[in-house]
Amino acid sequence: MDLSVDINGLKLANPVMTASGTFGYASEYKNLVNINGLGGVIVKGLSLNPSIGNPSPRVVETACGLLNAVGLENVGVKAFIKDKLPFLKTLVPPVFVNIYGKTIDEYGELAAIINRLDGIAGIEVNISCPNVTAGGAAFGVDPVAAARVVQQVRQCTSKHVMVKLSPNVTDIVQIAKAVEEAGADSISLINTLTGLAIDSETFSPLLANVTGGLSGPAIKPVALRMVWQVAQNVKIPVIGIGGIATASDALEFIIAGATAVQVGTAVLVDPDCLGKIVKGISTFLKRKGFTSLGQIRGVLKTS
Repeated sequence: MDLSVDINGLKLANPVMTASGTFGYASEYKNLVNINGLGGVIVKGLSLNPSIGNPSPRVVETACGLLNAVGLENVGVKAFIKDKLPFLKTLVPPVFVNIYGKTIDEYGELAAIINRLDGIAGIEVNISCPNVTAGGAAFGVDPVAAARVVQQVRQCTSKHVMVKLSPNVTDIVQIAKAVEEAGADSISLINTLTGLAIDSETFSPLLANVTGGLSGPAIKPVALRMVWQVAQNVKIPVIGIGGIATASDALEFIIAGATAVQVGTAVLVDPDCLGKIVKGISTFLKRKGFTSLGQIRGVLKTS
């Protein structure tokens, strides 16, 4: 069964990718996952300079999900090139580097550095970060700010540019259209939903950061709805994220219009779920008599 997909000129052997933030720099999973059997690898968020992230506690389990306020801890681009890139260059699947910045110029500078690196197929732009020059509002909640980030990244790289959208917006389609027009090659969604967990005994938040990002099965219906909406309104490929743990979950996103999917929180529970999802998609297509994923992409029956 040919499970290959094309995301705007970049071919993946299958539609199953890792999501940024839960797969580290991939080497952490080398003895747990057949990484070369995946469609693509996206490493954790990277910034120009090292970041220690938020104070602990910064992860708490919730009903049907995980609330995290890790704060984008990472080694910084210099250490990434020196210590992490050598392993990533040995991998067969295309590797994406998720990037974030506090200013538009930081995004551009980081994209320019990554553009010079061999072994990196693309950049995933995290626009859920606060814009420190505009009062702290996230770039991704404003179509104008989102577009400016993507334009800057696009000017600084010839690699594939995937833009990861925040669900914490009024109109996800408006943001998606803005980043498409600004030069994105593909769109991934959704990032985490902002949430809060409280210890009723101490009257205190369970996260030191107070709020955090909700991921896992609890957000899948929201993610599916947004992927379905966006896929109908943009011409570039959409990559679905949010609560995917099984082949059935992944297939729902493809039926909603996604070209590929990313698996995040589920990997923390069962790293082998990635391989199971790939196998399960193939089994489903054979059972249904389909020969390609294109035959079921975007076929959701709404009437």
